[in-house]
Amino acid sequence: MPLGESDLKSIADRILGASTADQTEVLVFSNDSALTRFANSYIHQNVELTSVDISVRAVIGKKIGVAATNILSDESLRGVAERAVTLARHQKDNDDFQSLPAPAPIRQAAAFSERTAKYTPEERADVVAAICDAARRANVTAAGAFKTSTGEMAVANSLGVFAYHQETTADISTTMMVDSGSGYADRIAVDVGDIDGKALATEAIDKCLRSANPIALEPGQYDVILEEYAVADILDFLAYLAFGAQAFQEQRSFLSGHLGEKVMGENVSIWDDGLAHDTIANPFDFEGVPKQRVEFITDGVAKGVVYDTYYAGKEDTSSTGHGLPAGMTFGPIPSNMFLKAGTATKEEMLASVERGIWVSRFWYTRPVHPLKVLVTGMTRDGTFLIEKGKITAPIKNLRFTQSYLEALNQVEMSGKETSLHSAIIGVSRVPALKIKSWNFSGATEF
Repeated sequence: MPLGESDLKSIADRILGASTADQTEVLVFSNDSALTRFANSYIHQNVELTSVDISVRAVIGKKIGVAATNILSDESLRGVAERAVTLARHQKDNDDFQSLPAPAPIRQAAAFSERTAKYTPEERADVVAAICDAARRANVTAAGAFKTSTGEMAVANSLGVFAYHQETTADISTTMMVDSGSGYADRIAVDVGDIDGKALATEAIDKCLRSANPIALEPGQYDVILEEYAVADILDFLAYLAFGAQAFQEQRSFLSGHLGEKVMGENVSIWDDGLAHDTIANPFDFEGVPKQRVEFITDGVAKGVVYDTYYAGKEDTSSTGHGLPAGMTFGPIPSNMFLKAGTATKEEMLASVERGIWVSRFWYTRPVHPLKVLVTGMTRDGTFLIEKGKITAPIKNLRFTQSYLEALNQVEMSGKETSLHSAIIGVSRVPALKIKSWNFSGATEF
């Protein structure tokens, strides 16, 4: 069971009391998670993990040290404080560092479900059984995992910050396979009751059966319909490569020097909102700074990036509440992204395509040119040829090399429905998209 707010505060207070640094920050994670794995259409593993992880940042002047432990004894807590101080003393001055954040009011955000927290292995097994039974009836093979977890985080520092948040997540995915086809589906939610295992199985099985016996298609430029799984990948790379202050300040982001300018299609708006009701909410970041809604793109126009305390200090601005744990080098990153929905159904998107490709999801995507958000990767688990407004055949997977930035300048239709998906940090909520002239650069044999 989770430790609770008072226990996490006690841990933080003991470390703060033991630290001799000018400033000290304590970050405490407590997590209870349980995972049921299945393959070949039966459960083969059930595991549970309870953990507590503590990170301490010590500041001496402009020198910073970070140490960690997962042992809760008084000796260990004193020791981690001492190690952080020792490490700080041996660092060079970081002239851009100003201070740890001061306290600020934090709005509470609902992200906890009692049903998820109390979900049992037998209940997970019932959901998995429904998936596997559906797979056997369809003569396909199911594999996947179903995880439920309860996590809590506390952040405290010597300037008076104390922030506590508890959340639950239920995360399930499945891949269905036949000899020459595969289909995929996943869901993530705060409340496990929002996950429908039968609907998940139906989606994956349908895609699997329809993708069997694919034909070869020559690489080239094709109009595409990207399902939400693929669109979520686009937001991942925008978050990682462009929407954080580190990339922005280092001129590695396409937003650098272009705020206020049109950089995407007028039908594209992207933002981050950790307090929204339709995400897995988190009211503060890993520094204990309240999250703010941040607009990245509004009607195609570049608006801003996310900040933590350090990078905000370099511009004499304020943190937007997007700091990562001390010691991480990525800089601030969005964690609750949204891509604005449109008005189209997938059927309407399909009917509008004369000749193109339906893409279920991407796989093994990697950046090629960060400034252009040029990415290469593969299609997977259901790629289909579209002719005259109808899906006419499954096709073998294709490699693409495509600028995601360019693609978002060529969005012709956006889905009216959105779904939530795991992201590089946190989650993203996205619609399906119809995009003109996607560049497929290579073919495969499967």
